Amino acid sequence: MNKINYLLVLFIFSITFFATFSNPGWTMGEFTVYNSEVVLFNDSSFHFEFIRIVGQSAYGTSSVQECLEAASDIKSGDTESWYNAWHQLALKTEKNANSSLSQGKNNKAREEYLRAGNYYRVSEFYLHGNPEDPRIIASWNKSHECFQMAAGLSKPEIEAVEIPYENTTLPAYFYKVDESGKSRPTLIIQTGFDGTQEELYVYAVAANQRGYNVLTFEGPGQGRVIRVQGLPFRPDWEKVAQPVVSYALSRSEVDPQKLAFYGLSFGGYMAPRAAAHDPRIKAVIANGGVYDPVRGMAHNLNITREELMEYIENNPEEINAEIESRMENSTLMTWFFENGMYTFKEDSPADFLVKYSECNMIDSAHKIKSPALICDSENDLSMKGQAPMLYHQLKCPKTFLLFKTAEGAGDHCQVGNLPLSNKKILDWLDLTFQRTPY
Repeated sequence: MNKINYLLVLFIFSITFFATFSNPGWTMGEFTVYNSEVVLFNDSSFHFEFIRIVGQSAYGTSSVQECLEAASDIKSGDTESWYNAWHQLALKTEKNANSSLSQGKNNKAREEYLRAGNYYRVSEFYLHGNPEDPRIIASWNKSHECFQMAAGLSKPEIEAVEIPYENTTLPAYFYKVDESGKSRPTLIIQTGFDGTQEELYVYAVAANQRGYNVLTFEGPGQGRVIRVQGLPFRPDWEKVAQPVVSYALSRSEVDPQKLAFYGLSFGGYMAPRAAAHDPRIKAVIANGGVYDPVRGMAHNLNITREELMEYIENNPEEINAEIESRMENSTLMTWFFENGMYTFKEDSPADFLVKYSECNMIDSAHKIKSPALICDSENDLSMKGQAPMLYHQLKCPKTFLLFKTAEGAGDHCQVGNLPLSNKKILDWLDLTFQRTPY
């Protein structure tokens, strides 16, 4: 194997969320412990996604006990058992919600619809290897329907809106603090590589509680926009964000001088990209920050970005063979490439990597003028080093916020401690907008 081929193999592992637990682990009863953390699944992808949904219990969109019951029916690394367990839990929870609603127990029904919608969402997480799998759309539809039911039962009601975008629309929700119509600071929140906007409820309600109106949305490659409308991710995300900002500013409830844009996960690329090209955004939050994944990987491999991209573009068959052979033994790697090909609408891993490489802040980071908060997590290995890289390229007023494992917030996007994450991020936004805490 020549040098560039050898480096390619390393690159394949470094480009994605291929980190496995760094310690060998020890057993404790039926569980395994890594880095002092109890793990229900030895499969690192299953472990993270389980923590992700359990962590949302702090805001009522999951139940710890219900999640544990689902976990008991899941075989680690078996994606069909993952789908079946969460789908069955979603069906049961939705049935309970319908019963509660028929009895006039609206608040209980709202809570159950929120959980049911989230369970439907997580059920289809690993299905994207076959874009024609009917369960993808069916699960998304049920997740969306359950959330719509919960939104209608919320007070204030969570308003579903359609934002004009090119020759179609983007789905969005507007979360009002109250019905006063008062102009307030407003936070636009978007998800990243694999989420849906319904999952953003856990961030929106936290911001509402602090006096911020919230607008969530989905763009190309996300949620409904990829599943139903068939629009893939695009690197020039400012073209997506600008009509969203325009819509927000069209509402009387939005204070135009206190409009912030918050991107989670891969949204940590999209939000800064939006801010770099739109001065109407008065503050930007990237959790975690993304500058240029390909440059970071090339640096770690001691080659240039150009050398790495040249090899990918000139040797697609070899790259595809290398990746596909390793996908057989890694849930995480399989998911990343299958979801990447699905959301970018590419037919092979190599083609996806070429498109993925176009998503960078090389020519945009220095253009951001608004205050920026760049977040990182101590144990986040998904794009290790990207947040500091973005931070150091910024010329605007900037803050770097590192969440610690000892706080229970060391994982990607702090999924294990969302209340702490929300508190610290909103504290920064209060300070940036010179607001008295609400």
